[in-house]
Amino acid sequence: QGIGRPSVYHAVVVIFLEFFAWGLLTTPMLTVLHETFSHHTFLMNGLIQGVKGFLSFLSAPLIGALSDAWGRKSFLLLTVFFTCAPIPLMRISPWWYFAMISVSGIFSVTFSVIFAYVADVTQEHERITAYGLVSATFAASLVTSPAIGAYLSASYGDNLVVLVATLVAVVDICFILLAVPESLPEKMRPASWGASISWEQADPFASLKKVRKDSMILPICITVFLSYLPEAGQYSSFFLYLRQVIGFGSASIAAFIAVVGILSIIAQTVFLSILMKSIGNKNTVLLGLGFQILQLTWYGFGSQSWMMWAAGAVAAMSSVTFPAISALISRNAESDQQGVVQGIITGIRGLCNGLGPALYGFIFFLFHVELNELPPDQTSGKKTMQDPTVIPGPPFLVGACVVLLAFLVALFIPEHSKASSTRKHSNSISTTLSNNLDRSSEEDIEPLLQDSSV
Repeated sequence: QGIGRPSVYHAVVVIFLEFFAWGLLTTPMLTVLHETFSHHTFLMNGLIQGVKGFLSFLSAPLIGALSDAWGRKSFLLLTVFFTCAPIPLMRISPWWYFAMISVSGIFSVTFSVIFAYVADVTQEHERITAYGLVSATFAASLVTSPAIGAYLSASYGDNLVVLVATLVAVVDICFILLAVPESLPEKMRPASWGASISWEQADPFASLKKVRKDSMILPICITVFLSYLPEAGQYSSFFLYLRQVIGFGSASIAAFIAVVGILSIIAQTVFLSILMKSIGNKNTVLLGLGFQILQLTWYGFGSQSWMMWAAGAVAAMSSVTFPAISALISRNAESDQQGVVQGIITGIRGLCNGLGPALYGFIFFLFHVELNELPPDQTSGKKTMQDPTVIPGPPFLVGACVVLLAFLVALFIPEHSKASSTRKHSNSISTTLSNNLDRSSEEDIEPLLQDSSV
């Protein structure tokens, strides 16, 4: 089954096609969102993405454990199918479209299965490079697809964009069915395909309970939570914010995504390597958090187009934070502990994907940042808020304060060597490391640029 031996490139194609399809819908989705929820647009967008993210957090360990027992391919097919299922509903019924987006959060854990697939086909020393390739592919899909979608929308209308996105999703499903081989060795799967899964494996809160017992993992987890919470909220609403409040048109939004995406790829490849060698892991994390504070502050006070572009460049540099945290964890954990620690971090990020959008939507609602009508589809650079005296982006300023707390916590992250921390980790992280059925959720590292809503 499949073409050739299982490889990282199979995973790369699956991820690219899925998020390319969603990236095409960036412009049409902003229009449909505002038309469907003309009042309290940001609040409704936050609630929709919040429900989706929280369901993903709850379901990720179960789907990961099942893929460990039953194989990766079937769950790749399941997650991609249900993640892309809402796409054709955009033009059929917007209400069903947004309802399906919320419910699809149960299966929107493609990255969880993809990184488990990558872990199956790579050696430990190859995984950082492999994860980087998958992350760069995800970024590349976001660089190209919004611009293509904006062009097709302006030239031929939204219906064609939705049709093309649907066809890309169908191609992705067919690719999984016909070309992707199973990566999990037969000897690691139970004889019966329907093997039972324990509740401990499916419990999303189980790993979080172990965090408080470890002096190194605890500050890392708190740092990840406080830094990714505003980032998840930003991902869910920022393009809508650019369109409605700042006055960006479809072409400008597509160009913004492309430029920031390219700069982020450069930051995570060239600059990350230089920083890691010159100032070390922990200082790279602190530097990335500092850039994030500056970026969110600039977004919060910025009221002109050029300010958003300048802050976008800073945002690209802040993208080094999570890869640096992943490297810090990798260096301090033993090989048999890598998975469970990364799984804890991933679970926290999944929780943020649910809380962040809801938080941002509520703050927009609280400060009455709303519109009566959608601005013209052109880059005017003009504010469209009802009250020009109100701070343009209050959620971003709140996010900057939250990231400042993350920076203070990160100062207390110990930077021990692996050898000196082996015994401590063995006693405190988990007593279930001998159970290999947790590998899917454990090896999952969610890329910094992830935005499955786009």
